[in-house]
Amino acid sequence: MTTTPQTQGAEQAVDAQKAQDVLDQLMKPEIQQSLTTLVDNLPKLTEMVTTLTAAYDFASGLAKDQVFINDTKAGIVEFFTPVVDKAKGLASAAIEAGDRAEADTQTVGLFGLLKMLKDPQVQKTLRYTQAFLNVLAERQQQQQS
Repeated sequence: MTTTPQTQGAEQAVDAQKAQDVLDQLMKPEIQQSLTTLVDNLPKLTEMVTTLTAAYDFASGLAKDQVFINDTKAGIVEFFTPVVDKAKGLASAAIEAGDRAEADTQTVGLFGLLKMLKDPQVQKTLRYTQAFLNVLAERQQQQQS
């Protein structure tokens, strides 16, 4: 691309205007104060940038390391698998109990209830329920105090 003397003169005028704008900005007291603060803190900023660069390089290396990614994935799966299995077991038990309760049309009388109270699972559930309600009551009293 060839430049004519007119276009060179126009470019120089634009450059001179930009330089004048920068000089006008630098003459403002708040800009001078900001620059002074920036220059005073350059050692700290350099240290921060160096530390952040090292952290970025480390994280970037880990993100690209396939062995680390696979190990992390396996650890997460290993951690959550028992929780998921237990939740699925509880959900299926709740569904099965709901189905059984729907199918059973027999009414539970007083003697049937007394017979159920002898069951160790019922006793365990009642103890748990009582302990749970006691904890809730204690927390409610603490909140009111």
